[in-house]
Amino acid sequence: MDRLYVTMDVFTEHVFGGNPLAVVLNGAGLTAQQMQAIATEFNYSETTFVLPPRDPAHTAHVRIFTARTEVPFAGHPNVGTAVALARELAARGTAVGDRFVFEEAAGLIPIRLLRSGDRVVGARLTAPKELTVGATVSDRDAAQCVSLSESEVTTRHHPPQVLSVGLPFLVVEVTSRDALRRTRPSWAAHERVLPPIGTDGVLAYFREPEATHLHARVFAPLDATIEDPATGSAAAATIARLAGLRPATDEDLEWRIDQGVDMGRPSLMGGCTEKRGGVVKAVHIAGNAVQVMHGASPVNYR
Repeated sequence: MDRLYVTMDVFTEHVFGGNPLAVVLNGAGLTAQQMQAIATEFNYSETTFVLPPRDPAHTAHVRIFTARTEVPFAGHPNVGTAVALARELAARGTAVGDRFVFEEAAGLIPIRLLRSGDRVVGARLTAPKELTVGATVSDRDAAQCVSLSESEVTTRHHPPQVLSVGLPFLVVEVTSRDALRRTRPSWAAHERVLPPIGTDGVLAYFREPEATHLHARVFAPLDATIEDPATGSAAAATIARLAGLRPATDEDLEWRIDQGVDMGRPSLMGGCTEKRGGVVKAVHIAGNAVQVMHGASPVNYR
């Protein structure tokens, strides 16, 4: 059987911007080992495999693989897969509504499709879990992970700490946009600091005082991604943390997260946090996606 695939650029309106993604549209029958081999062959930060849903009330069961391992949830794979699947269904003459629900290892992922006229151009996902706050690391260790001086890491909003809404990242706030521009991953520091705290990626960000506009970079060399152009799961956890720290008890906020600019693949993520009773109860990430390539692989994966 030919395996149908498309590649998408996600969190962008332009080809060769945003974060590349490969989507295998008919993944049924592949083993986990075969999926991993295909994802390694594509060598993108993630590749997804669309499978029949376990519950017919849902849209699809989606598995997500980096070039190294399977992950329970990620942001840009959900947005890109939703757009790719919606367009594939429409091309087959299947009516496509406004909402999908993907089954993933982290839980159910509600998705709202975004349209321009009759064409699906993007998607808005809801993170599968509420924010969890994990281990805190020293400013020194955080600075070494992103190759900055200790004075360029700030605890103005929170210390460097592991945050997750389905996939954990060490989140580090830096003092200036220039400091963010100069961040680089240190493989040695990542190997020393990250595995003991349960993650393999770092999000560094700069935020204007009290603004809801973040500039971010994400590094995950331990997961075969030196730098990721757009990381919806890390962005969602970060804005959930920042929203939770604000004094308002009940508040809905819209966020803008720019990522990938300093590596030449500008990406734009829109975020929304819903806070009730002092707790962020839901966080959403939205963006556009464009198709780059499509094809069919006749390779026998046995």
